[in-house]
Amino acid sequence: MTKPKLRIGLIGTGFMGRAHVFGFISAPKVFELSHEIELHTVADITMAAAQREAGRLGFAQATDDWRQIVANPDIDVVDITAPNALHKEMALAAIAAGKHVYCEKPLAPLAADAREMAEAAEAKGVKTQVGFNYLCNPMLGLAREMIAAGELGEIRGYRGLHAEDYMADANGPFTFRHDPAGGGALADIGSHALATAEYLCGPISRVMGDCLTMIPARPDGKGGTRSVEVDDIGRAFLRFENGASGSIEGNWIATGRKMQHDFEVYGTKGALAFSQEHFNVLHYFNTADARGRQGFRRIEAGPDHAPYGLFCVAAGHQLGFNDLKAIEVAGYVEAIAGRRDEPCNFRKGLRIQTLVETIQTSSREGRWLDVA
Repeated sequence: MTKPKLRIGLIGTGFMGRAHVFGFISAPKVFELSHEIELHTVADITMAAAQREAGRLGFAQATDDWRQIVANPDIDVVDITAPNALHKEMALAAIAAGKHVYCEKPLAPLAADAREMAEAAEAKGVKTQVGFNYLCNPMLGLAREMIAAGELGEIRGYRGLHAEDYMADANGPFTFRHDPAGGGALADIGSHALATAEYLCGPISRVMGDCLTMIPARPDGKGGTRSVEVDDIGRAFLRFENGASGSIEGNWIATGRKMQHDFEVYGTKGALAFSQEHFNVLHYFNTADARGRQGFRRIEAGPDHAPYGLFCVAAGHQLGFNDLKAIEVAGYVEAIAGRRDEPCNFRKGLRIQTLVETIQTSSREGRWLDVA
């Protein structure tokens, strides 16, 4: 039986654009998807760049105008990996055209914008996805199962951290991420820490934020400098609806760190510890272990942790970053087919941006705030 085609239009061919393409290529080879995926058109800032990337990535067509992707009736999914400040305009145009929309995080610089995008998608009935692919890790799924099953007992505390050093050099240039419309470290990578916190421990109800700009100006590429208004480090104390307390940090000037997306969960019966730098391993402490035999045990990812087994039949051989994108793509394709709920839609993207904005407001006002 011939599968229906799902034709993809990609806007942007940077790091995340390529990661999305790897996901689209891999997912049909790993999963039994409801649709055949076709890489239809790619858009970049110049026609030369778009044509080069079309040939390299396997797209049939290229354009230097993203609006052509939105207007093309043959395209089913508009995939947005452009700079953060452009997400809203592109997504709203695609939704108005009746396209499904896959958008990298953060969904939008402002919660009000994210709400407009979510409500537009819901009103139009299109399926949406926000790129929080770290949540697709089987080890995070295992951690969530263990917490939900009560294996850790009552959850008392949580610590989350997403730290990298790609902005640590004060002589590094001003980029779209430093523009207030780009969001800052808390929105850019702290959003991952917040998404993981709620994925594991449920809704956050109150926050106390501390957002800091440590490098106040950066070279503007024209011989001068440009002031930086966004945070280099965003931290928050948290209170969860389940009574637990915790903290998160988003830090893009953490010297030496390349991908420290870590968490620790503390319960009355046990604890979990995880690091993205070794993301095929989950560490588990059980208070029921005999005295003198207690310690964090290493749980190695393997075929017992779905969908790891679809990628490799042997434990310990490890998944990679792009495999998580393939898992994310597969979930989204099946949501478009109506076989499951959207894994992380625009409504969930709005939730994360609401948390980010509440933490930023709390930092400015110097007080605890309830999360709307």
